[in-house]
Amino acid sequence: MKFAANLTLLSLGSASAFAPANLNAPKTSQSALYMGAEAGTPLRIGTRGSPLALAQAYMTRTLLMEQFPELAEEGALEICVMKTQGDMILDKSLMELGGKGLFTKELDVALLGDEVDICVHSMKDVPTWIPDGTVLPCTLEREDTNDAFISGSDEVKCLDDLPDNAVIGTASLRRQAQLMAKNPTWTCVNFRGNVQTRLRKLDDGEVDATLLAIAGLKRMDMQGCATTVLDWDEMLPAVAQGAIGIQCRDDDERAIKYITGLNHEPTLACVNSERAFLAALDGNCKTPIAGQAKIIDGKMHFRGLISMPDGSVTFRTESVGEIADGVALGTAAGEKLKADAGDKFFEMMVEMSPQQVLGQLTKK
Repeated sequence: MKFAANLTLLSLGSASAFAPANLNAPKTSQSALYMGAEAGTPLRIGTRGSPLALAQAYMTRTLLMEQFPELAEEGALEICVMKTQGDMILDKSLMELGGKGLFTKELDVALLGDEVDICVHSMKDVPTWIPDGTVLPCTLEREDTNDAFISGSDEVKCLDDLPDNAVIGTASLRRQAQLMAKNPTWTCVNFRGNVQTRLRKLDDGEVDATLLAIAGLKRMDMQGCATTVLDWDEMLPAVAQGAIGIQCRDDDERAIKYITGLNHEPTLACVNSERAFLAALDGNCKTPIAGQAKIIDGKMHFRGLISMPDGSVTFRTESVGEIADGVALGTAAGEKLKADAGDKFFEMMVEMSPQQVLGQLTKK
């Protein structure tokens, strides 16, 4: 089994798999995992319960402890794990379930209900709007934004090695569209679940290959599973891929003080540009959209695309501007693609049922 060794290193859904080695195993309750004894009022960190989400929550916890000595004291931080609808329903595509908010709604409710103080998100899962009463003032320094190509065969080293009629597992219409534009004979099948579940399906021969964000693999120390990493010329990443955002209530001065201390300005500038692009397109899970901003030699470089799900029609844009004008750059890119594609393109995407949009996707 090609990935068996990597999978046995992790206990699925177990927070202790990502805890620093010098910590005692955390106590668990129905709603939260407690870090050490209760002392004073802990800063409560809300997170999903997937292995990747937990890895990101523990990373945030470590950064807070390193940046603020008072948070390194026992009981100062508490990780609260919550299940979202997107985590619980895995036999349907995200599009059929209603979109990206499926991974954030329960955390939003907990934040506004004062059950947690901050929420740690994969920014690509966060809708372009956030609930009133909350803010997202922090993005951590971004990891590699590219996609990893993972082959089930040692003989297949890159995308070009895949034969005609290969079956690729992906739940992403963005990836599907770009793959099928490359080779229309390939079939993309719905492939959901956490990273470990997807690799197990690949190991079991359900598909010939899959694509995952290399950022997530790196955060779980599983980058060795990648056959190769695709640069943005070969596979343009999702908006905000590789970025972690931290949300809090807009009137919580304590939380704002702590999380703004972790903010990485270049990452925030790029993510804000990409999210402005997505907002201009009114993007949803029915439309394959990719967008990426990079700071190169003091300038912001932006690339974006929209496509039909089968990759038969694609519109692209590229632009360069000042970093301070990143949001305007992203907005202009989105408006350009909207004009290039025309109203009919977007009307069709809205009117099509999830089954029609999925096209060649066959559920596994």
